[in-house]
Amino acid sequence: MRAHEAGALHGDIGNRGPAWLRPPVDVNALVPQLWPRHVARGPAGALTVAGLDVRDLAAEFGTAAYVLDEDDLRGRCREFRAAFPDADVYYAGKAFLCRAVVRMIAEEGLFLDVCTGGELATALSAGMPPDRIGFHGNNKSVAELTRAVDAGVGRIIVDSFTEIDRLTALARERGVRPRVLLRVTVGVEAHTHEFIATAHEDQKFGFSLAGGAAVTAAFRILDEDVLELRGLHSHIGSQIFDASGFEVSARRVLALQAQIRDARGVELPELDLGGGFGIAYTTQDDPASPHELAKRLRKIVDGECAAENLAVPHLSVEPGRAIVGPAVFTLYEVGTVKDVDGLRTYVSVDGGMSDNIRTALYDASYSATLANRASSTVPMLARVVGKHCESGDIVVKDEFLPADVQPGDLVAVPGTGAYCRSMASNYNHVPRPPVVAVRDGHARVIVRRETEDDLLALDVG
Repeated sequence: MRAHEAGALHGDIGNRGPAWLRPPVDVNALVPQLWPRHVARGPAGALTVAGLDVRDLAAEFGTAAYVLDEDDLRGRCREFRAAFPDADVYYAGKAFLCRAVVRMIAEEGLFLDVCTGGELATALSAGMPPDRIGFHGNNKSVAELTRAVDAGVGRIIVDSFTEIDRLTALARERGVRPRVLLRVTVGVEAHTHEFIATAHEDQKFGFSLAGGAAVTAAFRILDEDVLELRGLHSHIGSQIFDASGFEVSARRVLALQAQIRDARGVELPELDLGGGFGIAYTTQDDPASPHELAKRLRKIVDGECAAENLAVPHLSVEPGRAIVGPAVFTLYEVGTVKDVDGLRTYVSVDGGMSDNIRTALYDASYSATLANRASSTVPMLARVVGKHCESGDIVVKDEFLPADVQPGDLVAVPGTGAYCRSMASNYNHVPRPPVVAVRDGHARVIVRRETEDDLLALDVG
């Protein structure tokens, strides 16, 4: 698939673009790091996934549709487990969660991170052992905390003094001792979009390290001795490629750990460095492998612990995007192709910002390819857009597609496993697409397509 062989295509390029932007040599070629591992082109040029032709998938399940390469997802789970053999790997459910995925990650030996009552309900209904669940969130309600405590979740990551008070009251009432981690805001400016950076001081998550709230919260939990404070937690953001942010975060969190030890004589046994590991959306992205990530993080933690004379705590990480993101692509059908006065060509598909809001919300870059056939025509610079009544309804800002792309063709967009279905909406009353899992030549729906009846069922006026 060519996806940005010429480089990541950012911004309004126009019909010529900068001098460095050139069409790919082969518009039909696939760039392996952008696609699920079992995607290829068949003899007629159509994409196949795990042996199934996307034309057959479109005919059976319709478009738009999210297509999940199940063995790819499972393989990424196993790679993280192998890379972190002495750590706990929590799949971040916010990236994409349904009961089938819960079962997959459980079967592959991962833990699960949830952050709302709905995610917790999904996990429990799918049979995830409660002690393998961690519960995040900056505004957990009393009802959510009660459900988590009663279910026996393995750990709760506390995020505010109010939550400490709520959880302490629940624990006393029920005579239990919930395990908690303290989420620390470490003041790291992660190199990512401001809306997905989560460790700088001016944001809603965690206890500020610089302002003293983190150490105050730790002392309160220890002194009241109702909750079991297991360790500290830090998450600096999402879609991160630079390990320097993790190094700064670990240094600051472990300095807090040393401060707690010196003041209260308690050395906390656990440390969670969060997730946020980036994936390749275009060929400009160069993500590290799980093995490389583990090697870097372990070196950072070992070095900082030695500097603070601390025992190395039990480590946990929370990959979500890095597991499910590359394992999914979205399959669309082209509706119209419109050349706008030589400025650019708009290829409109039967989805858009309702199934992938990330381009509009984060200015995210994606790739695309003609999926139902090969083409020998010259490539054109196109913009893949949706069907919604918004000029910002863009799926792929700039991409080379064959000049003969036409209504009825299929277009596939890779890297859509994380946050696309999770953040999907019914804008313009468009039903959300299904999720179709493919494995060993067989396809099954794991999240069905919404219907107009589903939309109307909630309208009781």
